[in-house]
Amino acid sequence: MFEMNNVPQKLKEILHNKKYNVDSVGMSDSNVLLFDDMVLKIQKQSYESANEYKAMQWLDGKIPVPRCLYHETYDGMSYLLMSRINGEMLCSDRCMKDPEMLVSLLSGGLKKLQGIDISDCPCINTLDVKLKAARYNVENNLVDMNDVQPGTFGKDGFKDQFDLLEWLEKNRPAEDLVFTHGDCGLPNVLMSNGVISGFIDLGRAGIADRWQDISICYRSLRDNFSGRYNGGISYKGYDSDMLFKNLGIKPNFEKLRYYILLDELF
Repeated sequence: MFEMNNVPQKLKEILHNKKYNVDSVGMSDSNVLLFDDMVLKIQKQSYESANEYKAMQWLDGKIPVPRCLYHETYDGMSYLLMSRINGEMLCSDRCMKDPEMLVSLLSGGLKKLQGIDISDCPCINTLDVKLKAARYNVENNLVDMNDVQPGTFGKDGFKDQFDLLEWLEKNRPAEDLVFTHGDCGLPNVLMSNGVISGFIDLGRAGIADRWQDISICYRSLRDNFSGRYNGGISYKGYDSDMLFKNLGIKPNFEKLRYYILLDELF
C-alpha cells in the first residue's frame, strides 16, 4: 500500500495534498500516481529509473514525452514527477475497434523514434547492455514467471530462465542501431485528436536494434487483439501483415522471436 507520508519532504511540499488516483494499467513494479496535470512515478532505484530520467531530458523537443518537474533518489527509491500528457492509450477500446487507425498511428510512431539522430544519445540499450541486465535478473530470481508468453517454457519451450538466457547469449543477431523506446507496447503510446500525443514509460529507451521496438509492437498488437488483455475481450479486423505494410518492410521472424524472448527476462 502506497503512503504519501513516505515521500521526500520537498516533494510533499510540491504536491501539497493534491488529489490523485493510483494507475492500475501496466506491468511494472512501480507506483504511478495520476494527478490532474502531473504523474508521480515511484520505484526502486535502478538502471531503468536513472535511464528514464536521462532519456526524458534528452528527448525533450525531439518527440512528445513527459517533461520532468522533479527528480530525486532517496533511501534507495527513485521519485520522478513529470507532466501528464493528454490522450488515451492505444489499447483503449476506441483504438482497438479501429485497427487501421491504430496500426497507422503505431507505425508512424515507430518511424519517428527510429528517425531520431542518435549521434549524441546518452542512453545505451544494445545487446551488450540488455544481456548483462537479463543475466542479473535471472541470477537474482527477478524474472516474473507468471507473466510469460505461452509456450516459452515447458515441454516445447525452454527448460527454465537459465536455458533461455544461454540461448539468447549464443544466438544474438547483428544489430541495426537506431533510437528505440525499449518497451513500445500499446499502453505506452498515447493519442489525441487522431495523432500521437506522447510516449511514456521510458526506462528502457535508448540506442538498440530497430527490431527491439518492432517486436514489442508486434507482440502487443497480437496479444491485445486476441484478448490476452482488456479483460479477455478480443477485437476483429487486425492481422500482423498490417504492421509491416505500414512500416514498408518485410517481417524478420528470427529477430521478432529473439527480441520477444529477450523481453521475457525483464
